[in-house]
Amino acid sequence: MTQPVLRTERLTLQPLRADHLEHLVELDSDPEVLRYLYGRALSRAEVEARMPSRLDPERAADGRGFWCGFVGEEFVGWWLLVEPDRPEKGDPGDGVLGYRLRRKWWRQGLASEGSRELLRYAFVGLDLPRVTAETMAVNEGSRAVMRSIGMTYWHTFHEDFEDPLPGIEHGEVVYAISRDEWNQSGGV
Repeated sequence: MTQPVLRTERLTLQPLRADHLEHLVELDSDPEVLRYLYGRALSRAEVEARMPSRLDPERAADGRGFWCGFVGEEFVGWWLLVEPDRPEKGDPGDGVLGYRLRRKWWRQGLASEGSRELLRYAFVGLDLPRVTAETMAVNEGSRAVMRSIGMTYWHTFHEDFEDPLPGIEHGEVVYAISRDEWNQSGGV
């Protein structure tokens, strides 16, 4: 299975391609977008260095990976659905959901809309048992998205960082939803 193009009422989610690089450079050049991830903007070289792992053909062949979201022709941001890379983020076979939107598109429901479609795809298309998502505990905007798509708080974990961001002392929170919970909710 390869990553499909996914559609919602307002969004087209296209599997990430190399020619999307300029969109990602623009997105990651806004320090406010990366406030809870890096606390600063990323350079073009840093974004380029991340592209090979984001374009991982093995993950894409499994139906997972990164999607770029568009409203019409305008780039909104990206969403991801990948396997957990450590136990704090889920069990093998689970999916990990993520999203990053241009500031222009914040608070318009698009993060939730794209995330709901990835949940549908995870549970119906890939038959995953559970999907998790993680953010800094102080990132209320991202936590609100997780709650709005039916995810519930699972746990908090703490990491050690060389240059910790403000608020990291509160930890990273993980939200989760199982396929059964999603089905019972009617596919929120």
